[in-house]
Amino acid sequence: MSTPQDDNELSAVTAAQVTRIADHGIYASATELDPAAADLARALVATLTESAEQPLLTPELRQLVEQVRARAVPDVLKITAHDGVRLSAFTIKLNGDEPRPVVIVPAGWTPLGWTIFAYAYLRLALRGYHVLAYTPRGIGQTFPLLGGGYRDAFFTSGGTIDVAGPNDWADGSTVIDYAQQYFAPSAIAFLGESYGSGISQLVAAHDPADRVDAVVALSTWGNLATSLYDNDTRHLKAVEALVALTGGPEERKFDPATRRLLADFRAGRNLPGVVAWGTERAPASYVDRTNARGVPTFLSNTWHETLFPVNQVVEHFERLTVPKHLNLWIGDHAAPEGAGLTAPSGGPDLPVEEAFAWLDHHVLGAADGVPEWPVVNSQIMFTYRTRTDPETGKTVITEPAVREPHGSWAEVTTSTERWYLTSVGSDSRDGGLAQEAETGWKREFTAGRITDATAVDALVTTGQAEWRGDPKTYPTGKFDRQHLAVWTSAPLQAGADGTGRRVRGVPELTLTVRSTTESTTLVAYLFDVASDDTARIITHEPLTLTDLTPGQDRIATWRLQAAGYDVAAGHRLMLVVNSKDQLYSDALTDAGADSSTTTIVSTDEGAAHLTLPLG
Repeated sequence: MSTPQDDNELSAVTAAQVTRIADHGIYASATELDPAAADLARALVATLTESAEQPLLTPELRQLVEQVRARAVPDVLKITAHDGVRLSAFTIKLNGDEPRPVVIVPAGWTPLGWTIFAYAYLRLALRGYHVLAYTPRGIGQTFPLLGGGYRDAFFTSGGTIDVAGPNDWADGSTVIDYAQQYFAPSAIAFLGESYGSGISQLVAAHDPADRVDAVVALSTWGNLATSLYDNDTRHLKAVEALVALTGGPEERKFDPATRRLLADFRAGRNLPGVVAWGTERAPASYVDRTNARGVPTFLSNTWHETLFPVNQVVEHFERLTVPKHLNLWIGDHAAPEGAGLTAPSGGPDLPVEEAFAWLDHHVLGAADGVPEWPVVNSQIMFTYRTRTDPETGKTVITEPAVREPHGSWAEVTTSTERWYLTSVGSDSRDGGLAQEAETGWKREFTAGRITDATAVDALVTTGQAEWRGDPKTYPTGKFDRQHLAVWTSAPLQAGADGTGRRVRGVPELTLTVRSTTESTTLVAYLFDVASDDTARIITHEPLTLTDLTPGQDRIATWRLQAAGYDVAAGHRLMLVVNSKDQLYSDALTDAGADSSTTTIVSTDEGAAHLTLPLG
């Protein structure tokens, strides 16, 4: 067995660090893993491979490692790809001659490669699986050398990042070849989170021998193209975060062609080329292959996902005709399952347990009730009950959020209602939302400024807080009406179930817009406003309009991201439209302009309205 080492000194893991991961997730920011998660990953691997010189783990984790080592052999190795690139990999081979399935885990887009989910590999081994985890090509930490050049960490794979392209599909098949030779498995499953989830789906669709028996894809994508660029708007912050999290400098991690494409994306050039590149890497592009192969597919995503927004996952899921399941959770990218794949959760861990149960049924043959599961299970924002711990000041969930089962996504929305934008609302500064159409009014604002109406404070971490019971609160009085427009409903009356509105599905907004410039960006936000004028966000979505004639009207209709949200009786709906959000490109910045005037009007030809899905 090899004895892996890297340039990070190994640290003993404390119970407090394990609790921190369970409480806060694995990210300190969108571009940095929490040091506690990194310490735990390294300590688990060092203990498993017997390369640690001192005890590094808590008693509970030491016992877990000992249980696995008593029934299996772990190893760290390299697998050579078709073009000579060497992929870092890790195996746990169960003892005995009885045929067992193998779970192959392509690592996520993380500088720690396959090591970050070492805890999950132990859990899988104890459930009766061989495990083969690997780092996709180009991913992983790279250390600069004093005399120039670089040295890769033991968990870093060679080559450059293909961003789930054809080389990654071929690598997946090469890894399957190795797994068949080494384990002689009874079945083969792929499980991935984030980047690894997309690769898992793509390998299942493309393996020449059709050898993948099931897929679990967590915090996944359906269409990478629309995840990066949709409604003529680039998702700049997401790409910026991903590039910063590869583990090394951009010029080393990406080949010249990919660097040119990234430069085009940042500059807003060659966008058809960017879309074609992303479409090639979209599991949705190969749904017919997946359906023909009948690969059971488990997907999960989050309502406020900032890397792979939820709509494109839902659309992909609806086209699948294989045995399938979709979980939708409160929060943002990796918040539901990241901690549970990395460390003991200290309590029920449904996002990961349900993923493992899917594998147990489809590749272990367990009679665990999976066939009776609802096809879609949606967690409803923010229906958990919480309290504040008086000693720590932390929010603690005392009753989990409601989950709603459905036989299909189409069943989530049972009706829609139309809310018309009006000239005057309950606050004289703002417009209203009402059941009757009103035309002949206009509202204008100065475009080009970031406002307090934002999708998130920060990628990933705002959503981690949501997941843990502490959603962002917006003081709506701070919304700068000079740089945005607001429409608010009257307090909602209680329905038969006691709620004001059960938002279920994809809202749609129609506005008539004019601008003083030839292009403008609109970012629409839908908020739930309490009686104290504080709000929580339900959903949002940007749209960029181009080829405008200054001063002339353009009718625009676009879909906001899907939501599962209960608005309490007595609360109000608030629609906000501004021109700029930190997550996205905007027309004025692209044009090198400082400001313009955007005017929203409601005309007889197109009364401004919000279509709200209900369930």
